[in-house]
Amino acid sequence: MNPFLVESPLPHHLPDFAAVRLEHYDEAFEIGIAEQQQEIDAIATNPAEPTFANTVEALELSGAVLDRVGKVLFHLTSADTSPDLRQVEARWTPKLAAHANAIRTNAALFARLDAVHVQPDLDDEQRHVVDLIHRDFRRNGAGLDAEATARLAQITTELSELTTAFGNQLLDESNAAALHLTDEDELDGLDEGAKAAARDLAADRGVDGWLIALVLPTSQPALASLTNRDVRRRLHEAATSRGQGGCVELVPRIAALRAERAALLGHPHHAAYALEDQTAGRTDRVDELLDRLIGPALALAEQDAVELTALLREDLADSEARLQAWDWRFYAERLRVRNHDLDTGALSAYFELGQVLHDGVFAAATQLYGVTFSRRADLTGPHPDSEVYEVLDTDGTSLGLFVGDWFARPSKRGGAWMNNLVDQSGLSGYRPVVCNTTNIARPAAGEPALLTLDNVRTLFHEFGHALHGLFAASRCRRTSGTSVVRDFVEFPSQVNEMWLTDPDVVRRFARHHRTGEPLAAEIVTRLAEAESFNQGWHTTEMVAAVWLDQAWHRLGVEQAQSITDPVAFEAEALAVKGLAVDLVPPRYRTGYFNHIFAGGYAAGYYSYLWSEVLDADTVAWFEENADRPLRELGDHFRETLLSRGSIRPEMDSYRAFRGRDPEPAAMLRRRGLL
Repeated sequence: MNPFLVESPLPHHLPDFAAVRLEHYDEAFEIGIAEQQQEIDAIATNPAEPTFANTVEALELSGAVLDRVGKVLFHLTSADTSPDLRQVEARWTPKLAAHANAIRTNAALFARLDAVHVQPDLDDEQRHVVDLIHRDFRRNGAGLDAEATARLAQITTELSELTTAFGNQLLDESNAAALHLTDEDELDGLDEGAKAAARDLAADRGVDGWLIALVLPTSQPALASLTNRDVRRRLHEAATSRGQGGCVELVPRIAALRAERAALLGHPHHAAYALEDQTAGRTDRVDELLDRLIGPALALAEQDAVELTALLREDLADSEARLQAWDWRFYAERLRVRNHDLDTGALSAYFELGQVLHDGVFAAATQLYGVTFSRRADLTGPHPDSEVYEVLDTDGTSLGLFVGDWFARPSKRGGAWMNNLVDQSGLSGYRPVVCNTTNIARPAAGEPALLTLDNVRTLFHEFGHALHGLFAASRCRRTSGTSVVRDFVEFPSQVNEMWLTDPDVVRRFARHHRTGEPLAAEIVTRLAEAESFNQGWHTTEMVAAVWLDQAWHRLGVEQAQSITDPVAFEAEALAVKGLAVDLVPPRYRTGYFNHIFAGGYAAGYYSYLWSEVLDADTVAWFEENADRPLRELGDHFRETLLSRGSIRPEMDSYRAFRGRDPEPAAMLRRRGLL
């Protein structure tokens, strides 16, 4: 039997990945669309008076088959794709977009939602759910005339095709651009684990020597340690040249279609449309945040560049040598060692994956929230590498399942993310199944997986998303867990990064993988002190990417259609804000900005900075209340905010937690920008 056509019999309805075959997808999508269309027709034509139960809850419970097959396909096309799965994705993405559009523009269904929307007897959660769903429909064209509705459907379908093509093309180009080295001396500076991973990747691809895989951002981790300047240059150029073919050619059309959709819905451009339902609300508020950051960030970066240039000239014995973008991380690491007596490359020996996960990430959650984690070796995740854990609450009841898929592979897109394999829902009685996917370099056979400091930060960050999903306690999927507005969703995950420098937590997980010796207390202290190091560079590359996103999505239809040279447009946009800095290129350039051209962050990449204001203000609250029991603090954060999802406006939850609106001072102080 097709496993998508019935509820999974596994705990918490974990998808039965072992039972899924390629032929199951087409059948399940075909049946799932037809089944949900029948359910929608039944809701829309129900002769009974519209109520929350027979309209909103019925809509929430519709499309079960479609949800099951979609969750699996779109997880795998990101985490373990293949040519066959890509064909399935390409075949069904436009059909699914058209199906979703047909639901959101169903006039009879919207009329029933309209009726429920004005009913006075809804409780607070019901009221907010109806508000959100009504807004979703309105923002997707409900209420438009027939001509506009038809055009909106065409735009939605074409956008789904183009963004899918961008993501697939970028994966291909990133794999093809991996830096190929044949002389082992060129790998000087890399630790043995990184060398082994490069050797294994080359063997997997059938080439001699070593291949250094590319990660999504502009700056590649190996740039911090490779001693050969020319190799650093080649790696940097490989990273920044991605997407200059097929990907970048798709961008003007994507931008134009988004601008046209925004215009149909009454907005001057896509950024205005995207921010309408965010906590920021308006583009001028994003500009206010950027303007507070750009000047101080550039000034700090210029100061740091002077010191880095001095190190470069001393190293090369050349008083005229000029610092280049591919030199920055290498000499910044040397400066960090000198100023903070902290060699982050040497820390990897203390960051073994299992230790960091169990004695760090999981243990911190246990300490703060009382939850525990039990490995379920009897359950199969989406890939043989993945691990499944049952998450138990303080009373021993099961909160749900956590799946971890850690290692990089050619079939996995770059970056790290959290997604639900099963959504929490009080209506259906489902508990969440959440997955964290990362791209840690696979160790050589028989060797431990040793992490960089950035890897460790990523584990804590993504697990913050996982906790947000696991603590979900909503009646409806629409408001459950991480189903919050884009500029709020990164906030809980960024808060969870605070454990990276907590002395008690670090003391438990940072132990030498051979000797068991804990990381010295003074190094832990230096880690915390070094958090503001190199923030001129970090902040500049981030604000440049944020502004690039805004620039593409503040175009009107005719402006976007007139762009024939996306690379030139990028350069002009950065220059407007003084961000065309060769030494510090944007965190993502147009051709490989997967977040905004293949992900869900279009005009929303600012949310990382916006969320950091909330994050830093929250960490300050924990510090201010350090004299209270940690579990008491964790329970308050969980109860007032993490478990609430979007059952009420997100900033209402923040005020319930913090007792006031967020203030940016803690974020500016953290980044050394005051």
